[in-house]
Amino acid sequence: SELYDPLTGTWTTTGTMNYTRDYHTLSVLTNGKVLVTGGYTGVDALNDAELYDPSAETWIMTDSMNNARYDHTASVLPNGKVLVTGGRTGIILNSVELYNASTEIWTTTVSMNNARSDHTASVLPNGKVLVTGGYNSHGTLNSSELYDPSTETWTATGSMNDARYMHTASILKNGKLLVTGGFHRFHLDTSELYDPSTETWTITGNTNDGRSDHTASVLPNGKVLVTGGFDGIDYLDSAELYDPLAESWTTSGSMNTARSDHTASVLTNGKVLVTGGHKDSHGALNSAELY
Repeated sequence: SELYDPLTGTWTTTGTMNYTRDYHTLSVLTNGKVLVTGGYTGVDALNDAELYDPSAETWIMTDSMNNARYDHTASVLPNGKVLVTGGRTGIILNSVELYNASTEIWTTTVSMNNARSDHTASVLPNGKVLVTGGYNSHGTLNSSELYDPSTETWTATGSMNDARYMHTASILKNGKLLVTGGFHRFHLDTSELYDPSTETWTITGNTNDGRSDHTASVLPNGKVLVTGGFDGIDYLDSAELYDPLAESWTTSGSMNTARSDHTASVLTNGKVLVTGGHKDSHGALNSAELY
């Protein structure tokens, strides 16, 4: 693991995780620790979870999940618990579990209506969690469902206009949710908005490039920055901005390196740190850049 200091623009190594893993999740808990769950070793799916303590710069094992999984989601709820949904092992999962950061224990909760992997899960302003898309043995999904932490129940909500997986979902400052890109038969340039008050989806402006495995970051000015991804032929270095007021996309320059499956983090100074990913099938990138 490594730490980035925005003041100096430098990286320093910190503690090493106990298990090598990819396709895992990483969540910042309300107590400041970081929870990593599941993932894939290259051979097996993991049910292991570990905690990073920023004060000690160390990783320690915590309670293991009930199900091994990767390509799942992990969402920090308003009550501080972490909701893990779906993903896959040899099969696509509909199982759901909750991590209690105080007791460091996992408990199963009600399963989703649909098994799904490579989906999104977003904590809405009302505290409910909206899960969208993904795929399972029946194909790519356009369905969405809502989890209510107060009752621990799932209910179906409006379906997206386009089935998709490997897409992004971003909570806008107006409370709506923006879903962008992804894959279904081809790499999508479509975007749509979910209104929690009506539980309906509406089409909004298309991106200039169809893409999946990209990032989407809500900037301090309310616009959404999308970077990189894959269009089915090329790994992308392009970036675009979504304006929620105009409901339109504009290009926003290009990254120095094309990349897919990377991360993008909005820093406290308003800049966006893009890290890693890959630009071909030959390995991962160690480069980072600032927007």
